[in-house]
Amino acid sequence: MALFHLAKLTAPAMVAAGEGAIIVTGNTSAQRGRAAFAGFAPTKAAQRILAESLARDLGPKGVHVAYLVIDAAIDVPWQRQLQPDRPDDFFISPKSIASEVYHLAHQPRDAWSFLAEVRPFHEVW
Repeated sequence: MALFHLAKLTAPAMVAAGEGAIIVTGNTSAQRGRAAFAGFAPTKAAQRILAESLARDLGPKGVHVAYLVIDAAIDVPWQRQLQPDRPDDFFISPKSIASEVYHLAHQPRDAWSFLAEVRPFHEVW
């Protein structure tokens, strides 16, 4: 519900300005269910579908909405503690994620992407 409420609060000002961006982040559970993720995957899929609905509604009004799939373990301390034997290039850095979010938010209007994915080159997908 957070995305719904965020869009409801912020989109009107963006529409009035004729520009803006809402970049939603999720993971591969938004695109496929896996064993042991039955309680999680539907929520991420619903989030992606909501983002797509927002994109179709707000895009013609000048607001870019995109969904970024982060198919990786994010390089944060608690993730490193969970997987201490993994090499550095197993993880994706927050800086790399931020760079892609920035890229999506600043795409030219004639080439807006809705769905983008980032993953380390070692990720098996």
